[in-house]
Amino acid sequence: MKIAVDDLSGPEIAEFLNEHIQEMRSITPLESKHALDLDGLRKPEITFWSVMDGDTLVGCGAIKRLDTDHAEVKSMRTRPVRKRSGIASLLLEHIITEARRMGFTRLSLETGSDDFFLPARKLYEKFGFDYCEPFADYRLDPYSAFMTRSL
Repeated sequence: MKIAVDDLSGPEIAEFLNEHIQEMRSITPLESKHALDLDGLRKPEITFWSVMDGDTLVGCGAIKRLDTDHAEVKSMRTRPVRKRSGIASLLLEHIITEARRMGFTRLSLETGSDDFFLPARKLYEKFGFDYCEPFADYRLDPYSAFMTRSL
C-alpha cells in the first residue's frame, strides 16, 4: 500500500469523499456533521493523504493546522469493503508521524458518539487519544466525541 499527499483533483477521490459525506449525513443530523467536502479540504491549512492499494483507492485522511502547535485529524475513511483490514491503523500512524515532522505537539479530533463510530473511537484510543472537551470552534454536541493526544 502507498500513502501519498493528494491534491484532490481526481474524480476517484471526489467520488470517495462524496460517499463519505452522504454516509455521514445518513447517520448524523446535518447540524452535527463536521465532515469536510472537497472545497473544505482544499484549504492551505489542510494536508490530505490518499491510501492506494495498487490502483485502488482504499482510504484517506487529513490534518488541519489549528495553530503552530495543534492540528486536527480530518476525513479519516476506509473503503467499506476494506474496513478492519489495517488500513486505518496504517494511515493514522502515518498522520501522527507527519504531524510530528511538521512540528505539531498536539493532535485532536472530532468523531461521532453513535455506536457506528465505536470502531473509530477504539482505533483512536489504541493510538493514545484520550477524550477531551471540545476544541477549536466545536461546541458540546450529543452526537460528537472529542479526543486529543500529545505528540
